[in-house]
Amino acid sequence: MKRLLAAIAAFGAALPVAAEPVSGVTLFRQNCATCHGLDARGNGPMAGVLSVAVPDLTGLAAAAGGAFPMAEVVAVIDGRRAFPAHGGPMPIFGFTLSGEMVVLTPPAGGEIATSQEIAALAQWLESVQE
Repeated sequence: MKRLLAAIAAFGAALPVAAEPVSGVTLFRQNCATCHGLDARGNGPMAGVLSVAVPDLTGLAAAAGGAFPMAEVVAVIDGRRAFPAHGGPMPIFGFTLSGEMVVLTPPAGGEIATSQEIAALAQWLESVQE
């Protein structure tokens, strides 16, 4: 019995441990801040060389009448909705921000299926609304 328990313990110790999900702010800094700035106000280092104005992402809820447009934000980030940037589409992060799928249920209703990383990023953007 002791051998069996030791074998099980050794096998369990050899299994990879799931990584902690990356936070929304970290994902934003790694993928979005170059254009949108660390504070999401559209003032990143690339903003001056792009052919279109980089939006201030802290005003999305205000522009939508006070409710954060979660479905629209997820659709732009993951590429379901094309968005022009630097003469072409904004990068499609649905290809790189993948992982476990989750379902968001925004207060406005409905369900949004997306990756855990895109959900974290969108939820962080929701938290910085003014």
